[in-house]
Amino acid sequence: MNEAWYRLAMLLTLVAGVWEGPMAIIFRAFTDKGPNALLAANYLPAPWCYVVAVAAAVVAFAVIAVLDTRRKRAMSAAG
Repeated sequence: MNEAWYRLAMLLTLVAGVWEGPMAIIFRAFTDKGPNALLAANYLPAPWCYVVAVAAAVVAFAVIAVLDTRRKRAMSAAG
């Protein structure tokens, strides 16, 4: 797996984490739109949707950290 694939995986994880995390909270708090497949956390009742949205963001950033560490390790081993 070269650097481009790691960067693509990190970018996709970042987009999913931000969309399911902070964006779900923003849509819930400031709009009257109902939940949909892109904002899955908003299907939950009021206190739990925020907990799930924060957890989704934390998990996404943890996956990004792991991918970055593996990318650095792969680059140092290859070079």
